[in-house]
Amino acid sequence: MTTMGDGLGRKFDIVVFGATGFTGQYVVEELARTADEEKELKWAAAGRSMQKLQQTLSEASAQTGKDLSDVPLIIADVTSEKSLAEMCAQAKVILNCVGPYRFYGTPVVKACIEQQCHHVDISGEPEWLEKVQLLFHGKAEEAGIYILQCCGFDSIPNEMGVQFMKEQFDGDLNSIENYMTLNRGPEGEHFNYGTWMSAIYSIANRRELKNIRSQLYPTPLPKSKHRPTKRYPVFHHEKLGKWCVRFAGSDHSVAYRTSRFNYEQRKQRVVQCAPFLCLDSIWELLLMMIVGMIIIVFTRFQYGISLLAKYPRIMSFGLFDSTGPSRKQVQGASFKMTFFGRGFDKKLPDLDKDHEDLPNKKIVASLTGPDPGYVTCSICAVQAAYVLLKEKDKLPPNGGVYTPGAAFADSTLLSRLQKHSLKFSVIEK
Repeated sequence: MTTMGDGLGRKFDIVVFGATGFTGQYVVEELARTADEEKELKWAAAGRSMQKLQQTLSEASAQTGKDLSDVPLIIADVTSEKSLAEMCAQAKVILNCVGPYRFYGTPVVKACIEQQCHHVDISGEPEWLEKVQLLFHGKAEEAGIYILQCCGFDSIPNEMGVQFMKEQFDGDLNSIENYMTLNRGPEGEHFNYGTWMSAIYSIANRRELKNIRSQLYPTPLPKSKHRPTKRYPVFHHEKLGKWCVRFAGSDHSVAYRTSRFNYEQRKQRVVQCAPFLCLDSIWELLLMMIVGMIIIVFTRFQYGISLLAKYPRIMSFGLFDSTGPSRKQVQGASFKMTFFGRGFDKKLPDLDKDHEDLPNKKIVASLTGPDPGYVTCSICAVQAAYVLLKEKDKLPPNGGVYTPGAAFADSTLLSRLQKHSLKFSVIEK
């Protein structure tokens, strides 16, 4: 007997929706590069324009050396419910690259649930992510459908880094600080327009998150009296030799949701997580702070948002524009995350009982990888889709809306990432 969400009889294992977008191009290339590693994988590319889809496959073929002439193409548009339904009805998994998700993501999630198709996104927009969990978790669970969120650079590296730390730590892990450094190559750095727009609207609507979370989680998590080191908004990390600020992406929000799931469903102790962004010089720090202040001020009114959207290059001092980074810039970029963990050498059986003594054990680990925004993002998303296809028995039962840490803790995702250019290692115990 077949069950809802089993995907039997579908033409394709994976459909990349938004394949013609900037990030979608890299996702298609990563899928083309690795599809042969999975037995008899059938995949397709979907988007609004047949001509652009053909160009995407042509470019992907040139970059990977793979013959992609037989890859099927599907026309689908977020403004057409019929086209979304037809796309989802053909797939076991939709790998959705169409953002900003607050504008274009919800119809795809809805179509996936209705058409019994799993969904993987690469969103880094906390308000949208938590709103989808609030509105669709019950429906997805009832349908046996997995809606797996933030499966790109936001937030699989942080989530799997935390999982790696937990696996390596013998005792009760209490807190983790994650310090991320983005390394540009000789061609410099540049970011695409879609990332800029997602950041703008996430900041403009950041006040929504508190209301959504109060509905999603009406009761607070238990708080340890052993808090992580208190950090100023801007500080210099002596051990790393970097200037640091709290990372404004989705990692903190996602880590909280994962801790919540682990505490309530897996009966695991809460691990406090704090992500930071590291900068080499005070000048880089000042530039980032100025751009951040411009976004905060201009997103207070609609005309300001329009100006940010219309003039990204001017408003970001050249960091963002509609063209995105060049191939050479992407090839030269990389990242490093350094995780500092503190905890206790003994485990307490009672999750709600706090340790009386101060933390007496530490661990330091690192994660390195290629360009974060497009290459690592694509590696993470594609491997997440493969795990969803092959290892549903290792995911939470019955479907639902999940973070990477909640979905993949018991899967092979960590080892898969290790085999595909992401290197996790213990520095100090």
